[in-house]
Amino acid sequence: MLNQIDTIIVGGGQAGLSTSYYLKKQGREHIIFEKAHQPAQVWRNRWDSFTLITPNWMIRLPGASYSGDKPDDFMSRDALVQYFEAYIEEYQLPVRYGVTVNSVEYLGDGYLVRTSEGDYKALNLVVACGLHQKPKVPPFSCNLPSNIHQLHSSQYKNPESLPPGAVLVVGSAQSGSQIAEELYQNGRKVYLSVSTAGRFPRRYRGKDANYWMEKMGYFARTVNGLKSPKDKFAPSAHGTGKDGGHTINLHQFAKDAVMLLGHVQNVKDGKIHLAPDLKENLARADQFEQNFTREVDAYIESEEQNIPEETLPKLTDGYNVDEILVMDIQQAGITSVIWATGYAFDFSWINIPVFDQDGYPIQDCGISRFPGLYFVGMTFLCTGISGLLAGVSKDARHIAITIQEQSWLRSYQHNHHAVL
Repeated sequence: MLNQIDTIIVGGGQAGLSTSYYLKKQGREHIIFEKAHQPAQVWRNRWDSFTLITPNWMIRLPGASYSGDKPDDFMSRDALVQYFEAYIEEYQLPVRYGVTVNSVEYLGDGYLVRTSEGDYKALNLVVACGLHQKPKVPPFSCNLPSNIHQLHSSQYKNPESLPPGAVLVVGSAQSGSQIAEELYQNGRKVYLSVSTAGRFPRRYRGKDANYWMEKMGYFARTVNGLKSPKDKFAPSAHGTGKDGGHTINLHQFAKDAVMLLGHVQNVKDGKIHLAPDLKENLARADQFEQNFTREVDAYIESEEQNIPEETLPKLTDGYNVDEILVMDIQQAGITSVIWATGYAFDFSWINIPVFDQDGYPIQDCGISRFPGLYFVGMTFLCTGISGLLAGVSKDARHIAITIQEQSWLRSYQHNHHAVL
């Protein structure tokens, strides 16, 4: 038997919940299918000391913007889980846990949604499962010796969970840089394969970097403002909110005896082969920070704000590191490898031609060319913060209003046709 429902939301994270909030205010029949068995599973999977890298004042789910007395602090993993649990409970959002959506087809007058608990027909389908769907690990990881403990950054919990010995962290964006820092500050020998991620100062001229980014319009940027559409997949800049937040600088890592490496190209016969791009990647991060601070300086001057000037420390320790092209795993004492290499997305379960060559949805601010098919919670659907706690509410509201308008239009056309 085919279950009929007005709207199905796939994914019970911040995007799905925000959309549900607005649909419930409309009184619209809908359901959220979430494959996890409990709320906030993505956040539960983070490491023990994880915090958001955006300040509390950027937590803006609809009906639950941060209102505490620590707006400039950074919410911990456990507090974030509690926030989501309370949100679902307060607004009684219709989340059905442990349900996997296996396939979706367009029927012309709605969508056939096949799930692990039966088949549904929905007039509207909102895809809200984000882009961080599957941990991404390079295929040559299988060439590592069998005695090496390897895991993706999404599986890392704490230094004590790793076997004794040195750790190679592959990737230096947000997760990789934070995990590497925690490991070496807990006495581990750490090798860090440096990626192309940039560096923001945690604070500059008295304010968090996010404050300046919002003021300068960073968060309002659309995909059309990027140099290339692929830039929407660029690695996230170094940052941390741990212990009140501070700047992560890889030159400081080198000063603290972390062995910085170029990016890993291959693993073969017990050896790790590295690209000679360490200095280039360090220079890119330095330039990223310099460009940002210049923009802030120019903004402050243009606004005629009386804010004291600031000169950030200029560290260069990483440039003194010898480039290593081949490293023997056993000689280096490496017993663990953490792949902080990001995530892949996979929409192959949606059997509708609505994706570009990168597999990214073809849409306009989340609205596809197929009537009733929408996307929420992905970077640069509308703006650069479309997928974040700070920006998903605006996108979700836009989709909910569109669903309402399209429903009115269908009702009008149906009634008008009946009269004729």
